[in-house]
Amino acid sequence: MTARIALVTGGTGGIGTAIVQRLARMGHKVATNYRDEAKAKAWAEKLKAGGTDVVIVPGDVANPASAEAMVKAVEAQLGSIDILINNAGITRDTTFHKMSALQWQEVINTNLNSCFNVTRPIIDGMRNRKWGRIVQISSINGQKGQYGQANYAASKAGMHGFTISLAQENAKFGITVNTVSPGYVATEMVMAVPEDVRNKIAAQIPVGRLGEPGEIAYAIEFFVNEEARWITGANLSINGGQYMGW
Repeated sequence: MTARIALVTGGTGGIGTAIVQRLARMGHKVATNYRDEAKAKAWAEKLKAGGTDVVIVPGDVANPASAEAMVKAVEAQLGSIDILINNAGITRDTTFHKMSALQWQEVINTNLNSCFNVTRPIIDGMRNRKWGRIVQISSINGQKGQYGQANYAASKAGMHGFTISLAQENAKFGITVNTVSPGYVATEMVMAVPEDVRNKIAAQIPVGRLGEPGEIAYAIEFFVNEEARWITGANLSINGGQYMGW
């Protein structure tokens, strides 16, 4: 397997951490961005103690100039980026009739516009080198919708529209572009929800439990492998059977 340079946005979160670790175990050099330097350094040190080296750089994916500077910083330290995982995301949940313009814009900017902001400075290099792997981390709620998440569902659905257009434009350049849509995963954020609420969520999942971050990261390994070169424009649902769309 060829060692590649990988950028995972939002890598310090629960799913992001699992993706960073999985890519590093595959032999790739991995970087992620941060907004809170102290928190990111502590996170990176913890990973290093466990055997995973990761480069951390400042970067706000919602800001085009900051995202471009982030990409340049990664490439200055590691080299040209071959693998991009657009994973960064936030929520600002409320019913639409109570939603402010700021709550809408923050979610769209961080979850969806970030795909443009980060991918745009990377795509030309991938096209020139005739190789690339791009994966968007969407959500089950981008497929089925969710009460109180019009902004989040719209942003996550938009990610797959981005995927299938980019896949068509870049297939002949050896670049695959795919989406992963996780269901409810046992991240720190979800585990902070009261146990009775978590139990109700798990009861709606045919498999009978929440997902694990590593199970999402496994899909990333699948998509970035050399052998996955004929898979592009796909959306892989990983939700324990909670939503079974086509």
